Amino acid sequence: MNFKEVLNVAQKNILSNKSRSLLTMLGVIIGVAAVIVMMSVSAGTEATISEAINGLGSNLLFVNSAMMRGGPGMGGPGGNSGGLVYDDVAAIREKISGIAGVSVEQSSSETIKYESNALEDITIVGTTPDYTVVREVDVANGRFFNANELDRSSKVVILGATVAEELFGDLNPIGQSIAIGSTKVTVIGVLAEKGLVSGTNFDEQVYMPITLVFEKFTFSPFGRVVGDSVRTIYVSVEKDYSMETVILQTTLLLNKRHDVTTDTADFTITTQADIIKTQQSTTASFRTLLTWVAAISLIVGGIGIMNIMLVSVTERTREIGLRQAVGATPRDVQLQFLTEAVLLSLVGGAIGVIAGVGGSILFGKFGSMRTVIIPFSILLSFSSAALVGIFFGYIPARKAAQLDPIEALRHD
Repeated sequence: MNFKEVLNVAQKNILSNKSRSLLTMLGVIIGVAAVIVMMSVSAGTEATISEAINGLGSNLLFVNSAMMRGGPGMGGPGGNSGGLVYDDVAAIREKISGIAGVSVEQSSSETIKYESNALEDITIVGTTPDYTVVREVDVANGRFFNANELDRSSKVVILGATVAEELFGDLNPIGQSIAIGSTKVTVIGVLAEKGLVSGTNFDEQVYMPITLVFEKFTFSPFGRVVGDSVRTIYVSVEKDYSMETVILQTTLLLNKRHDVTTDTADFTITTQADIIKTQQSTTASFRTLLTWVAAISLIVGGIGIMNIMLVSVTERTREIGLRQAVGATPRDVQLQFLTEAVLLSLVGGAIGVIAGVGGSILFGKFGSMRTVIIPFSILLSFSSAALVGIFFGYIPARKAAQLDPIEALRHD
């Protein structure tokens, strides 16, 4: 028998019992579709995280506060019990070369009022003039506050786009006086729309000099003694400057200011690449786990194919005897049954690919998680389906080939 004839016979046998064939392929269909969908969800999550981190700004260093190992009372300026202070921001800006901007943030939640309009629980972000450079935000109307206003703790505010619209409607907010908590401030600018980035909606916040926020909204009686504590300092490095050089300079500067060593440092410095790498490692492990879970469905589908093919061998024992009686060799019989098993698996794999790609698109469009279809996942899952057909189809095919022709002919 030539391969074309074998294929035609296999197709005829599969189509002769469509319901059983479809149920046999169901495990493979689910397995292939699950592999594609799971990898799409994982890749979508990874892409979302990367975009969110990069959306914070470009060429950023994150200088994070950490508790000192030496314990309370140790350290120099700002190093009383470990951590960064506001004065470190000015030191980094003045003494480190290759920096495009340095920013820090201190947040509070307050009620904002303009005449009869009031917005509750609005995030107040105290920051520095470099915020627009570091965070890559634009001022759509008016201006951002300057260094002089920062030093004097001027009562000025810049509104996020959504806050400005909800508070003032069509009225131009520039120059208007609003109340934030019990403090009267003047609106000097409105940011351009930026939207939600890394869990933060820039349009639903307002921005003020951080010195004013320290005084009016997050006052600490220890601030004048040890300095106002800050959690993270954002350093934007110039594009043509070495990131490693800036990290080294910043580390040496803060070690000296805090009177600590590398081993007892009360701060850590990370880059966007470091954060993305950590997240990718986590999502890669998650993707591997999901892929193995989906692969179990393929194995179950393969077991189903083997089971049905073993039943088919029993049902077609007399047919096998007749084939051998008219000249078919054991190899021909084995090839026939193996082809049927592989064809079942490949057809199931093809349907699974369509279901997986379609499911990924629909899940990304209507679900809460982003999906990114990976071409490799299609190739991997379809190839796995073929291997499943070969592996689990071999035993039934081998059993059929080993049947004795005379005994097969006597079978009822």
